[in-house]
Amino acid sequence: MFTLHDYLPSQNGWKVRVLLGLLDIPYRSRIVSIFEGESRTEAFLKLNPVGAIPVLELDDGRPIGESNAILTFLAEDTRFLPSDHYLRAKVMQWLFFEQYHVEPVIGSLRFWTLTGRLERSQSMVAGKREAATRALAAIDHGLTDSPFLVRQELTIADIAVYAYSHRAEDCGFSLAAYPAFVAWSDRVGDAIGADYPVYPYSIDPHSNAGAMP
Repeated sequence: MFTLHDYLPSQNGWKVRVLLGLLDIPYRSRIVSIFEGESRTEAFLKLNPVGAIPVLELDDGRPIGESNAILTFLAEDTRFLPSDHYLRAKVMQWLFFEQYHVEPVIGSLRFWTLTGRLERSQSMVAGKREAATRALAAIDHGLTDSPFLVRQELTIADIAVYAYSHRAEDCGFSLAAYPAFVAWSDRVGDAIGADYPVYPYSIDPHSNAGAMP
């Protein structure tokens, strides 16, 4: 059985939980106390030298880090990853886009906002907000003629991009200016279903969630 080294409020972890659930793959969950430094221990760094969750540990002990790499591994030979070379490359395009243009900006702003760290990160906020606005516009534009990012049904590209982008309102963005994005977000949410909650940082007493930003 797989073991998912996870942190529940992480949307990177959420992506993997979603795909494991949609594929009906059983797994063990091991929660990593990131605010107490557990992800920087020697034992965890053997699983992922970057010291980040999630990590999927295979039943033979081999680890895979980086959420989108895990999604690609799990989605092989399933409906969530096309076999056609061009369509597969388009999925990869959106996975790379998500890790460069979505998670580092919307993810960071959301984390700072929800854990009271926005003020101390103020020097980076304006640049992150500008980049996030460009990312939302790019997603909206990419959905002009398609119900999903790559083809007519859900792929791991949608799961990955949706994870943080659909939570942009948590850090002060209005999504009304992106109608194609909003419609897509509703479709993705419906396709995923209601069994995968987004956990608040407040479930972790060490996160400082609820403190004044």
